[in-house]
Order: sequence, then structure tokens, then C-alpha cells
Amino acid sequence: MRIVRYQQGNEAPRYGWVFEDKVGEIEGELFGVYRRREASLPLEEVRLLAPVLPGKIICVGRNYVEHAREHGAEVPKIPLIFLKPPSAILNPGEPILLPPQSQQVEHEAELVVVIGRRGKNILPEQAREYIFGYTVGNDVTARDLQRSDGQWTRAKGFDTFCPFGPWIDTEFDPSDAVITCRVNGQLRQMGSTREMVFSVPTLIAFISSVMTLEPGDLIFTGTPAGVGPLQEGDVVEVEIEGLGKLRNPVAKAG
Repeated sequence: MRIVRYQQGNEAPRYGWVFEDKVGEIEGELFGVYRRREASLPLEEVRLLAPVLPGKIICVGRNYVEHAREHGAEVPKIPLIFLKPPSAILNPGEPILLPPQSQQVEHEAELVVVIGRRGKNILPEQAREYIFGYTVGNDVTARDLQRSDGQWTRAKGFDTFCPFGPWIDTEFDPSDAVITCRVNGQLRQMGSTREMVFSVPTLIAFISSVMTLEPGDLIFTGTPAGVGPLQEGDVVEVEIEGLGKLRNPVAKAG
């Protein structure tokens, strides 16, 4: 099932489900008990928002060997994790804003895990019980600031630096899906989820040994090689085979 968060006109945002290019409202608690109303509203008549509002956004660095190599960095022996603030969330279709503090903002195409249950010290073999679904993400990064700061918070945390969507797929199989990123139609990144150094169950086990995972939390699982610069006027598209496509234009911050 594909789950969206959407807005029709000036109405309050709602959760819904998508069936054959139509949306039906979800009534109740998304991570608890809910029911689906008939999918009768054309998808083209609604504005899709970030499909969930997470309490925290955990990201994984250098989880693809070739991406580590392109930056001259070693592959971590244990998962390298960092956080993005929820204030960085960007809806599908809205512009990534280039901040004046950076001269080198880059795209990073990623598979994103959506947590569905509260959990701490989760075993890898239990991890799938805590996964609500998957979505498409772009870990936008100010690369020059990442290098100069050492710490990654500023480079990863600007407003609009966390686009994801357009929906959550609760039945997606992440074992071997192609991830691509195109800028203005030109292919920049291509890899497969099977190339991840640390698998999704391993990441959930490791992260939950550090912090309690809550329903709606996001895990950005790392990016393949080929990251590159974004310029004003670009359109960046991240696509994951069988999951969906996330599209965002690029503009200068006002």
C-alpha cells in the first residue's frame, strides 16, 4: 500500500492511500488503528506533502563503498550516523534553497526507512517488525561546509535540505532496487540497494542500541557514488526502482 500525506485546496493536511492514481482518506491513527475510505479523489487534484512528520531523522554516512572512495574516505567499520533536524524537511515538488553560506551544495539519492513501532535494542532478525515502509529521499549536503566544519550538522541541516516522498510504500522490497539521481535529465548517480555496506536490519539494530526509535522516525540509509553539485534553476530527480520518484527544483535562498 502506498500512503501519502496530502492537502486539497486550503483544507488541513490529511493522510491517505493511493490506488490507481486516486487517493482515499485514512481515518484514525496511521501507526495504530485506522480505516481506509474509498480512493476516489484524483491524485492530480491534491498537493502531496512530505508523507510523514518524523520526530527525528537519522542518516547513515559512507554506506556505499564507491561513495566513500570518491571522497577519499575509509568505509566505516560500524555505521556512521548523524542527524538532520525536522526543520530541514521539504515537500515533493518544492524548491531546494541554496544558502548563501555555501558554494557547493550537492545531491545524495537515498532509500529511506520509515519506522512504524517504538523500539530499543532491536535485534537484526526482529528489525522488519519495526518497519512501517520505505520512501525516497535526497540528503542534500553543503559539501564545502562539511569539509570545513568537521562536524556535519550545519552542512546537512539547512532548511529544505531534507526532501523525501512522494509516498510511503508498505510493501516495498529493499533487497535489490536500483537508485538513480538525474539533474536536468542527466544521469548523475546509479547504484543498487544490494551494495549497501550495512543492511537495513543491521542499521536498525545499531541505531536502536543508541537511541529509542519512535513511529514515524526516518532512517536515510546512505547514497551511491556520483554525488554532484546543484545550481540555481536545476531540477533534481531521485528515483528508486519499484518505489517512486522524488522531484525538486533548485533555487537560491531569498
